[in-house]
Amino acid sequence: MEIPLALLVVGAAGYLFVTERYPAALVAMMALTTCLLIALVIPWLPWLRASHWITIDEGVAGFSNPATLTVAAMFVLSAGLRHTGAIGWLGPGLGRLANHRLILVVALMVVTCLVSAFINNTAAVAIFLPIVLAACAKSGAPASRFLIPLSYASQFGGVCTLIGTSTNLLVSSISARAGHGAFTLFEFLPLGASLCVAGIVYMAVAGRWLLPDRAGRGGAQSYQVRDYVTELRIAAGSPLAGKTFAGSGFGRDQRAQLLTVLRGGRSIWPEPQLTFQLDDVLLVEVVAEELMPLRTKWRLTSEPEFKFGAEMLGDQPVHLAEVVLAPGSRLVDRTLQELDFRRQHRCLVLGLRSRERISPGRLAATRLGAGDALLLLGPREDLARLRHDQEFLMLDRVEEPALRRAKVPLALGIFIMVVTLAGAGVVPILPAALAGCVALVATRCLSIEEACEAIDWKVIFLLAGALPLGLVMEKSGAAALLAEGAVGLARPWGPIAALAMLYLITATLTEYMCNRATAVLLAPIALAVAAAMGVDPRPMLMAVCFAASTSFCTPVGYQTNAMVQHAGGYRFADYVRIGLPLNLLFWVLCVWLIPRFWPF
Repeated sequence: MEIPLALLVVGAAGYLFVTERYPAALVAMMALTTCLLIALVIPWLPWLRASHWITIDEGVAGFSNPATLTVAAMFVLSAGLRHTGAIGWLGPGLGRLANHRLILVVALMVVTCLVSAFINNTAAVAIFLPIVLAACAKSGAPASRFLIPLSYASQFGGVCTLIGTSTNLLVSSISARAGHGAFTLFEFLPLGASLCVAGIVYMAVAGRWLLPDRAGRGGAQSYQVRDYVTELRIAAGSPLAGKTFAGSGFGRDQRAQLLTVLRGGRSIWPEPQLTFQLDDVLLVEVVAEELMPLRTKWRLTSEPEFKFGAEMLGDQPVHLAEVVLAPGSRLVDRTLQELDFRRQHRCLVLGLRSRERISPGRLAATRLGAGDALLLLGPREDLARLRHDQEFLMLDRVEEPALRRAKVPLALGIFIMVVTLAGAGVVPILPAALAGCVALVATRCLSIEEACEAIDWKVIFLLAGALPLGLVMEKSGAAALLAEGAVGLARPWGPIAALAMLYLITATLTEYMCNRATAVLLAPIALAVAAAMGVDPRPMLMAVCFAASTSFCTPVGYQTNAMVQHAGGYRFADYVRIGLPLNLLFWVLCVWLIPRFWPF
């Protein structure tokens, strides 16, 4: 009975991971809670054996697992580099290549691979995304030619080291728990570097024909921001009051499009003969840099739910900035009204650009989605603070007065010391990373508050909740049962066929569900397949690591793909057209190279 029960729990979790009905971290905790409750009632269920299910201690051990703690520490180490601006110096160099598209693509991917090998992939993309957009604005090149290469390169680099992606740390932990030893820091490098070279060559050559040459979500002079939808009220003294839409010439000079007029709770279609009235609310689509001239010319005011009280701004100078909602943000599926956005973040939402069609109603009531862009007006310090808020991705390159540039050598030195000690095997990665975190705070490269805020707790809860699922698969015998089926299919062709099948299954699943969850569920099966075939499990585990960390075919399979979708104006089909051949290329290379680097 343990096997059907384990498959039921894991299958339900997998379904929820794929459908994204709930956040991945919540799904993992739901599955963990279910397993713990089953463990509690096992003594009263004679058809279940306690030895074939996890205990309470084993269930909560995910929170103290070395992989979970190392991931948390790496978030803090990455934050130390970001807050001091240790990586920002790369921006001007890349910007100077703006007029040489091929050189910029290659240089961008090489630099991103190097950076993402040691810091979180999402953080690497967040650092380089505004740099790329600024370079595109300078040269007039479409951002769509560079942003998918940026996302893919972060994945190429992430598989080069143990700390490049949390997936590698997870599988390493599972390997150590099973008695096969943990992976070393640079154990992934030979294959990872090979895939980096292959991926960069592929994008440089095939990208010329496969990448869309699209204007993207752009239009603003500095950051290629597309038109925003905003609400403007006709105030007293506005020259629009009493004029017809056709006779007023509204929007012609400022490249603005009137979408609808809200009057007395009704939505009125803007026909040429429509006469504007005092207190009409205009729903307008306008490019970002023309919004302020439009308001000034026609003496329009932003709607009350989007307005600051004078006490919030005071005499501080204000600036425009664009932010995109990060995948998994708590703002997703909520409205600005529900969030009380202006008081929470001290910024005025001037406009919204949604991937979905905005209904002709109130913007404050529009439900936000991952990838939606907000045009914000606020004090520079508050806008800069949003750069470090994991709910947002800042596209506008707001100057950050809080950067501790004098601490750059110190932050880099601490990070290099952590990598050197762990890479040489002098100190295991976990104590080395924790020591680095303590050193960053002790030397004031980071405050303790910034260190705590840097940790993505959704990832931590996901890891802690998902790790016991793999143990449930092992102890119940479900992993062995699935492995027997896989071995039965692959046995005539040997372990190479089993490795190829395992890679393909993992790569397919990770396109539709969280890559960490995919790795946790497939790693026990990989161990069982190796045991059933009597071979070293290392190659099978490596297949899971590399397949789970390289998702190119969909915008939802990997967080970095979703991050660039809005800014690049990509469609789902763009990822399939570009990513599917790359996925197949990596599959062939991994099946060929893994047995050479890690013999059976």
